[in-house]
Amino acid sequence: MKKRALAMSMAVMMAAGALSGCARQTGTETSSAGSTAVEAQTTAAQTAESSGSPASTTITFWHSMGGVNGEAIDTLVTKFNKENTSGITVEAQYQGSYDDAINKLKSAQIGNMGADLVQIYDIGTRFMIDSGWVIPMQELINEDHWDLTQVEPNIAAYYTVNGNLYSMPFNSSTPILYYNKDIFTKAGITEIPDSLPGIVKIGDDLIGKGGAGVVISLGIYGWFFEQFTCKQQAQYADNGNGREEAATAVDFDKNGAGVKTLAAWKDLADKGYAPNVGRGGDAGLADFSAGKAAMTLGSTASLKQILNDVNGKFEVGTAYFPKVSDDDKGGVSIGGGSLWALNNEDPAKQQAVWEFVKFLVSPESQAYWNSQTGYFPVTVAAHNEAVFKDNIAQYPQFKTAIDQLHDSTPQSAGALLSVFPEARQIVETEIENMINNKGTPENAVAKMAESINKSIEDYNLINN
Repeated sequence: MKKRALAMSMAVMMAAGALSGCARQTGTETSSAGSTAVEAQTTAAQTAESSGSPASTTITFWHSMGGVNGEAIDTLVTKFNKENTSGITVEAQYQGSYDDAINKLKSAQIGNMGADLVQIYDIGTRFMIDSGWVIPMQELINEDHWDLTQVEPNIAAYYTVNGNLYSMPFNSSTPILYYNKDIFTKAGITEIPDSLPGIVKIGDDLIGKGGAGVVISLGIYGWFFEQFTCKQQAQYADNGNGREEAATAVDFDKNGAGVKTLAAWKDLADKGYAPNVGRGGDAGLADFSAGKAAMTLGSTASLKQILNDVNGKFEVGTAYFPKVSDDDKGGVSIGGGSLWALNNEDPAKQQAVWEFVKFLVSPESQAYWNSQTGYFPVTVAAHNEAVFKDNIAQYPQFKTAIDQLHDSTPQSAGALLSVFPEARQIVETEIENMINNKGTPENAVAKMAESINKSIEDYNLINN
């Protein structure tokens, strides 16, 4: 009953998505030969299930990677299906956006259905832990005596709670600063700003001397707000950022991080350096790629798209995500998604899922994944693969992301929050209202905290 209540309540709280399923047509064979074949398959399946062997096992993998990212997943799945010697077949099914996938999962679980492996975005982590639907990845790791140090520690840290890795990192990214080298050179600026006040200091020169139409094309994005909090070494939520136990309230209104972030953001907007370009992580990319904005913030996974859109019109530079104040010492938190093993009480499928996960995070697979998508290779040894080295040589801007990741610490892993998707929408709404209506940072943060805390309270009331 708790799982049902949890899923139903979260389906309301989180962004609604398409709940359409993937129908599968099956045929039956009525001949005696067909019957014998079915009996043989059934016997083999029963034997595999009793032994926990993945032999002749089919597993379903739900993911949210479309376009070129989806093509890269299909290539990896095809390679695994062809090369594994355990008789495992993976059926990869695209579920739409991250919100679509998690809502589809809730609908399926309510109906006692589901995939065997599912890709979930970072902000769905607390919900998945609370759901009780999953086999913590740490259990599979321990059973196989698999060396977890193979995974980048600052990536694994986000998905680790109380010493247990709940899901396997797969498509991981951080935000970075993109800048137009041609505009900076024309303006005579050789030192790239590493803070929001630093951007303010060079704003006039970028416009007056560099010819920029906009200093920074800054999308209003909840993820950026969270990163600015990490940069201040401050917590977004209480109870150890929701990692010691489930959060009961946000903390950014009490520790001052929220007001500091919005005050610096408002200063950029009020001076005309960061006009409202819309909400979302990609909102600021168009003006930058068109050569209008001297800078933008975006995911490391956007690098190739930006380079394609710029198409040689100017030279693209990359730098660390900026601090809120010059003396901030914090790092950045991981975004993207991870792989969750669902508990379908089938030992054979569980083992098959683990074999497939190990393949996806192998150095070879991760080097290929990085080269095709721009996401980090989550496996340290992937850096030794020729494919990775060739990709860095072709896109040296990506080294900024690697260096920034390694310069961060697990203490900057970021928060886990049951209602994170809704919280991001609230944060974005209040930032936009502050910019458009000239409101105060203090008032905007107070409204954020009030709304998010109410959502947390409602969630905890239903599910505790």
